[in-house]
Amino acid sequence: MPRQYIPIMIYAVLAAAFPAASLAVFKLIRPDSRADGAKLEPYECGVPAESGSRGRYSVRFYIIAILFVIFDVEITFLFPWAIRYSFLGTYGLFTMLVFLGILIVGYVWLFRKGALDWE
Repeated sequence: MPRQYIPIMIYAVLAAAFPAASLAVFKLIRPDSRADGAKLEPYECGVPAESGSRGRYSVRFYIIAILFVIFDVEITFLFPWAIRYSFLGTYGLFTMLVFLGILIVGYVWLFRKGALDWE
């Protein structure tokens, strides 16, 4: 194995060993859990739970969540562009407008399909 990979291997071993060692040490020093009754419920606010924790969610919730992730990733692409805008010039502006145009076309398509209606 080439010598330049040795520091990477040491780092990988330390990165894997630190969480394992931390969990082992903290398991030894933590107090024993003697929870029973209300302490085992998901919420200890004094109000009994209305239903189980495995409730059903509407498919529309997942669609909105996926759209949020997509547009959140879009912001991560826009941030470096905004910082380097003066350096990129007209070419950078054009490429970002194309990128935003593609996203807007997708958003309009979803809107017309009714994916954003909560009814």
